[in-house]
Amino acid sequence: MSSVYAVFNAKTAELLSHHQVEIQQKFPKEGWVEQDPKEILKSVHECVERTCEKLQQLNIDITNIKAIGVSNQRETTVVWDKTTGEPLYNPVSSVRQFMWLDLRTQSTVERLLKRIPGNNKSFFKFRTGLPLSTYFSAVKLRWLLDNVEEIRQAVDDGRAMFGTIDSWLIWCLTGGKNGGVHCTDVTNASRTMLFNIHSLDWDPELCQFFDIPMEILPKVRSSSEIYGLMKSGALTGVPISGCLGDQSAALVGQMCFQDGQSVFSDHGLLTTIAYKLGRDKPVCYALEGSVAIAGAVVRWLRDNLGIVKTSQEVEKLAAEAGTSYGCYFVPAFSGLYAPYWEPSARGIICGLTQFTNKNHIAFAALEAVCFQTREILDAMNKDCGIPLSQLQVDGGMTNNKVLMQLQSDILCIPVVKPSMPETTALGAAMAAGAAEGVGIWSLNPGDLTAVTCERFEPQINPEESEYRYARWKKAVMKSMGWETSEAPSNGDTSIFCSLPLGFFIMSSMIMLIGAKYVSG
Repeated sequence: MSSVYAVFNAKTAELLSHHQVEIQQKFPKEGWVEQDPKEILKSVHECVERTCEKLQQLNIDITNIKAIGVSNQRETTVVWDKTTGEPLYNPVSSVRQFMWLDLRTQSTVERLLKRIPGNNKSFFKFRTGLPLSTYFSAVKLRWLLDNVEEIRQAVDDGRAMFGTIDSWLIWCLTGGKNGGVHCTDVTNASRTMLFNIHSLDWDPELCQFFDIPMEILPKVRSSSEIYGLMKSGALTGVPISGCLGDQSAALVGQMCFQDGQSVFSDHGLLTTIAYKLGRDKPVCYALEGSVAIAGAVVRWLRDNLGIVKTSQEVEKLAAEAGTSYGCYFVPAFSGLYAPYWEPSARGIICGLTQFTNKNHIAFAALEAVCFQTREILDAMNKDCGIPLSQLQVDGGMTNNKVLMQLQSDILCIPVVKPSMPETTALGAAMAAGAAEGVGIWSLNPGDLTAVTCERFEPQINPEESEYRYARWKKAVMKSMGWETSEAPSNGDTSIFCSLPLGFFIMSSMIMLIGAKYVSG
């Protein structure tokens, strides 16, 4: 995981400079995944300052930076004290936040399901676009309220604030306890299970169901408007005017502004808000497939198995093998997400023989990323009947040419990678620059700079692709049913810039833009 601060030229969309800081993940117990919100904030300040220094070395005046956009991983949950400015969890050890991979809320999900007719996890899907799952923020917040006395007390005292990472960062950067702005945008709000995607506001009945007080929730704004001004550092006084969840930011950065067909999924996909680029602009919806583990599988090979010392080595090993030799890897470390939504699944590597070596496992790990993408695209085609002619990709993993070729082979369609990989950061910068009151970055299609791309064409026949995919599906079935709900025993000429977080993995989310909907 990284914080990335990137600065772009608003006329050409050229990346001028950037800085990246790694953020440490913690695994305090099996199934628990946490990060420190204060470490994230510190990394943001470091990225901003270092990037400004790099710009000055390039003789670029940082006063040309006219707006800042925030992009963040959406479902990660933070609760903090508005009087002290400190995160509230975990007071015993170090301050932490819930990550989207965290599994401790499964028992909370099952308890909530008992209150729903027929134990139907899709009961709220028409309002929220989401199934009841450990993945989304409302369940995590419910767990915190049930298990952390300091949070319950802060709520009772009127001191608690809840938000996803965008809310935490915007509040801190605009003054924090001294007048910070408590807000979020529609894309992040739509991932909480507390937000009605039709009325575009917090839903009182959903809040009542989860027993979450509405007064702790941030104000919901559009994805492109001035929220507040930076209150410290090299960019003091610069407006923060763009906010998008990372996958929505990538859609904007990839310039995906063409409408498809708006549907609710019958095949395990989510209906989510793609973006709302201005207070008086229409909202666009998207179908989305959420995959829990993509880039993380490479980190697992590096950090847990130790078969490589760097992530780049995985490409070399896979290239040397050229095949998985019948080995299939299902990285269901935190259960299976779309299209299955099966929390009981766990990761497996199957089809091993005495001949299997680390090269084959590396190949199988990359192939697993591609098979997960195939599953999502198949589900999208079933839902909306719009076959994909090519796949546009972005993120750090797209630097892996073996992976890109594998993805094209498994999908049997071309894969197109932008030459400028920071499309998530670019999307946040575009939203910030287009905001009313800033208005220098045009989002009219005719004004947008064409994106140069690298293209990967299929190199295997469709029959081989189908055979390998069928074997993967067989492996997926074997990964299910491993776990119960019992708690684990151990226990962003003018310049615009994009503020983090940049979780750059290859298409962990795949979206198809839906029809426009104008609220009110």
